[in-house]
Amino acid sequence: QVQLVESGGGLVQPGGSLRLSCAASGSIFGIAIMGWYRQAPGKQRELVATITSGLYTNYADSVKGRFIISRDNAKNMVYLQMNSLKPDDTAVYFCKLASPWRDYWGQGTQVTVSS
Repeated sequence: QVQLVESGGGLVQPGGSLRLSCAASGSIFGIAIMGWYRQAPGKQRELVATITSGLYTNYADSVKGRFIISRDNAKNMVYLQMNSLKPDDTAVYFCKLASPWRDYWGQGTQVTVSS
């Protein structure tokens, strides 16, 4: 059974930084593609960034150059470093584990960018 728990969200001023963490249980973390997604009020959930087991990364155009995704396979952790935050980055951020058999989602963590 896989469980994902996100942490690190909060309120930050425009231009500030936050680091999100996602802790994964289970034995398939090492082969999974990990990702961060976000959903703003009234909008569909969208991709933010993904990272493969081989550390290949992919980013949404809206966050390129500002966000960095990373993972620690020894600790079953994935991170999202968010810099130069904008009000448009306000959303609930979700961690996703994509395995060959099914996808798993965390409960989400709220990020609010406001002065």
